[in-house]
Amino acid sequence: MSKHGNNPYHLVEPSGWPAVGAVAAFLMAFGMVLSMHPEALGAGLEPMLASLGYWKTVPGLLLAIVTMVGWWRDVIDEATVQKLHGKIVQIGLRYGMTLFIASEVMFFSAFFWAFFDAALYPKEATGLVWPPEGITTFDAFELPFLNTLILLTSGFTVTWAHHDIREGKMGHATKMLGITVLLGACFTALQAFEYGHAPFGFQDGIYPTTFFLATGFHGFHVIVGTIFPAVCWWRCARGDFEPDHHFGFEAAAWYWHFVDVVWLFLFIFVYVWGGG
Repeated sequence: MSKHGNNPYHLVEPSGWPAVGAVAAFLMAFGMVLSMHPEALGAGLEPMLASLGYWKTVPGLLLAIVTMVGWWRDVIDEATVQKLHGKIVQIGLRYGMTLFIASEVMFFSAFFWAFFDAALYPKEATGLVWPPEGITTFDAFELPFLNTLILLTSGFTVTWAHHDIREGKMGHATKMLGITVLLGACFTALQAFEYGHAPFGFQDGIYPTTFFLATGFHGFHVIVGTIFPAVCWWRCARGDFEPDHHFGFEAAAWYWHFVDVVWLFLFIFVYVWGGG
């Protein structure tokens, strides 16, 4: 903070990552448009673009990954090497993470809204019943229940890691984070197995559509949430965290608990109530 005199705030240095991230977002969006509408650039290019499928999004995705790695590397350097993240800055980071999770809550609310609208007020297209006629649902107390136990256990291990960090037990915290990452990977693998044996397809009606959207986006958040603790596991192992200075881990823990809570809602309302 001495670089900025007596100012307790972090005055961010000029960075090119926002511009690079904007280019990555544009390339991904443009790739998605061309994947869904290969005729957009004319009939001459349509066969080639159609043959590439969704591979056209890969350049933007790779550039986005480079942006995230580079940008977060700079933020970690600011926090651990330059010591620019004082208490005032950490308060701002907490507000930012809180608002981000609130936006994620609204994101999933849209999917639950669509699901409850179809389930509570069945239309003629579903045979006026829910689940719709012809739809065979999953048994909630088989694989979904196992995944519920896995996620709840991972919430316990990440909380244990938090207590260890606050007490300075970095070695044991690293082990708990490793277990959390392993449990997250197990959840993703089991959900992929479940999707591979689903008795319905994405376009088979309102139930499959809302089911795959809600559980699929949650699955994506689990993958992101698994990467988050994995980075914290690496940082904890190399000694980045201190008992009173570890917001990077706290943000990961908040996100992981959010993923846990969303899954509980999915399990109760989509698998148990909505599937019965």
